[in-house]
Amino acid sequence: MMPTSPDKIDPRILRTQKLIIQAFHKLTLAKDFKDITVKDITDEATINRATFYAHFADKYELMEESILRMISERIGGELKRFEHLGKETVADVFLLIVKFQSDYESRLTSQCKRSSQSFAYVFESAIKSELEKLFRRLFQSKDPGLSPSSVRIGAALLSSSLYGATLDWKNEDLSAEQYIRYAIPYLSGEYFS
Repeated sequence: MMPTSPDKIDPRILRTQKLIIQAFHKLTLAKDFKDITVKDITDEATINRATFYAHFADKYELMEESILRMISERIGGELKRFEHLGKETVADVFLLIVKFQSDYESRLTSQCKRSSQSFAYVFESAIKSELEKLFRRLFQSKDPGLSPSSVRIGAALLSSSLYGATLDWKNEDLSAEQYIRYAIPYLSGEYFS
């Protein structure tokens, strides 16, 4: 599905996509992703198959789109408030991602954890993408003279490192705040000679 700016999409299309995504979310609480069929989705959304296929190629594209939208709204919206690149920003972004991951996992545990493994790679990719957008913006505002390749590489490295740190933190007996205090010198290059 080709992304389009929401203000250019017919409101009926947005409503139908929202209906399909809501039906899909409801089904993921009761069934493994692998067991959900397009028929299940269309029945739950009370639409026909042709309508489903007018919006999504298959259930995999639907899964990816629903996760991308959620992360863009929840994380992307929060990341827009950061205006300067510094250690405090990196720490705050880390804590924001940890909170999002904790909220997501607690929702799955309290409802149904069946489909979480099917979605893990999409979550990781979407979160890293939002982080990269943030760091590209911050690198460019900090030094407009940086080459586009330098900005892209720096944003990719910092995004991957920060996301990886959120996963590693889960294996530690430290609070998220303690963990990021230990990690900042490594992320900022203080130990490089």
